Amino acid sequence: MTYAEDLRGGGVERAQLRLARGWLAAGRRVTLAIETIDGPLAAELPDGLEIVAPSRLLALPGVVRRLAPDIIFCPGNFYTGIAAWTRLRLGRHCPPIVAKMSNAPARADHSRAMHAAHQLWLAGHGRFLDHLVAMTPATADEAARATHMVGRTSVIPNPPAVPVPAALPDLPPRYILGVGRLEPQKRWDRLIAALPLLADPTVPLVILGEGGMRGAIEAQIRTLGLADRVLLLGHSGDPLPVMARAHVLALTSEYEGVPGVLREALSVGTPVVSTDSSTAVAEIIDRPDHGMIVARDDAAALVAALDAWLGPTAQRPAPVQQPGADSADRYLALFDQLVRR
Repeated sequence: MTYAEDLRGGGVERAQLRLARGWLAAGRRVTLAIETIDGPLAAELPDGLEIVAPSRLLALPGVVRRLAPDIIFCPGNFYTGIAAWTRLRLGRHCPPIVAKMSNAPARADHSRAMHAAHQLWLAGHGRFLDHLVAMTPATADEAARATHMVGRTSVIPNPPAVPVPAALPDLPPRYILGVGRLEPQKRWDRLIAALPLLADPTVPLVILGEGGMRGAIEAQIRTLGLADRVLLLGHSGDPLPVMARAHVLALTSEYEGVPGVLREALSVGTPVVSTDSSTAVAEIIDRPDHGMIVARDDAAALVAALDAWLGPTAQRPAPVQQPGADSADRYLALFDQLVRR
């Protein structure tokens, strides 16, 4: 059993559905407990997935008691509170819980007090989780130390993006691309503010994603007079074709876990520019011909990096194969080991 709040289009839920598809293909029974199946990712629900819809995720312990799954998969940091609640309510009758560390243990948006509280919360994860999964070696080391779960942490990357046949939106011949939810974490304001400072005053920005910050982003676009240079195209079920045509993909987040959009862009030979939003960024942009990493609040460095990749002499990198083709099977091996134990 796994669980989620909704299907609005976050990377956590998208990876969760890809894993569920793999588990189903392996002949396992998979149940998704979800408050509402509304959202763009509803189109990606795999055939054979059993869905239960509690009115709220706080009711998950009752669902687990009724359906008796062999294991519970918590898909990301946002959902570990529900895992703790489920363990507290069910006690020794709770099946093993495996959680994925989807965001970095240390978040740049936290104040000193919030950081201390968050570290205290992470330090207690070993009391209600049986195992922790991170997506890269560096994030696994970081997560194991933060959660005090050394020896109970594995490295399993997310499953790779799968191309989906779809019509391409109308795109300019040359553009910068951003892909992600329109939420504060992604800090699209940084990327939009960089546009007027670029050497080429005409290159447009295309953003694929939807979210609660759309109104604020549209207001910034109007204020800067960039209505003809920023295209907000909404959620995309398959961003790979748009990535393949972009000159550069930019990720200007305040914090991340292991940003899949960087790997997806590199898989189609598109260079990337990213803020230093997690330790995993340097694991992905591990060569200068793949892209550049800039400090989160260094606006000048962001402009310089974008200019470099937009320049006439910039060479696109060779495509980099995404890891994770066997991720669903690796999770199942871990689940089976925990259940037997």
